[in-house]
Amino acid sequence: MNVTKIERESTENAFVGTWHIDEMSEWDEDYFNMDVRAFIEIQSNSSGEFQFGLVSGSVDGYIENIRGKERLSFSWEGCDEMDEASGSGWLELESQDKIQGEIAFHYGDRSTFAAHRAD
Repeated sequence: MNVTKIERESTENAFVGTWHIDEMSEWDEDYFNMDVRAFIEIQSNSSGEFQFGLVSGSVDGYIENIRGKERLSFSWEGCDEMDEASGSGWLELESQDKIQGEIAFHYGDRSTFAAHRAD
């Protein structure tokens, strides 16, 4: 697999912002929006936070180029209800205001998701 890490100024990160999760392959909207409106927030240094359902965490990411497309790949750690949890994931831009991605638990569930940029 040919993966190239892209070095950028932090201000050029197209993933920066708050994204509201609209759908997830493994959980329905009643679950992923049960506590707060599900979101992932990315800062200019590719770190951030997310929450869906009773899962929340902090993101440590980097931008790479996979098959000619920019992707923000990340690891995360946080909690699932009151239990420690961690995993990995990725985001890809579909348009300036839409992303798709995947979030995975270490040795556990994995879900794709779609999100739109918050106003």
